[in-house]
Amino acid sequence: MIPTSTLNPSQPQNAAPLRRTRPPKRKTRITIYLDDEVLNEFRNLSERCGTGYQTLINAALRTRLAAAGAEPSLL
Repeated sequence: MIPTSTLNPSQPQNAAPLRRTRPPKRKTRITIYLDDEVLNEFRNLSERCGTGYQTLINAALRTRLAAAGAEPSLL
């Protein structure tokens, strides 16, 4: 029988196990209606570049919002 103190010498024998904490939530699930043509274009682009279509839609919205920040009249 192996003494428990030799199994993990860096952790005291009576210490509680370390818990993993979740990273902060950065996204929210929503339902959105998009034109079929717009969605198909993002899906086609997704297949060509190997990135998920939802990621591409998010990037397009971020880019648009950044441009609107420079010119508020664009919204």
